[in-house]
Amino acid sequence: MTVSPGHALDERTVGPVTQTDVVRFAGAGGDFNPLHHDVDFARAAGFDPPIAMGQLTAGLLAAYLTDWCGVEQLRSYDVRFSAPLAIGRTVTMSGTVVSVSDGMALVELIARDDLGTVLVIGSAQVRVVGHR
Repeated sequence: MTVSPGHALDERTVGPVTQTDVVRFAGAGGDFNPLHHDVDFARAAGFDPPIAMGQLTAGLLAAYLTDWCGVEQLRSYDVRFSAPLAIGRTVTMSGTVVSVSDGMALVELIARDDLGTVLVIGSAQVRVVGHR
């Protein structure tokens, strides 16, 4: 993979996220917080509709990144959660190579919903193939 600073990854859009997506993720990850599936509970907490798990959004962003670079090249991945993802919204992911040094690329990542709300901001260190 040949990359240079400023290289933009192709955007990817996923969704709309459904209640079924959330239930399946809950089963895989064990997060059964009623904010994610109980409409009345979520509404009482200020969320209408219920919200997806933050880790679901972070996982979508990680898959987006590793589809680009290959999971075997990923050296670190950090995220900061900015806003919840409401069920029914779509997620658009984008990334930019910030720097390349000593065979490693620093990539900044962002996931937004279809309203433009920033959901997750991430960064990753990725080994550039052909460098050691």
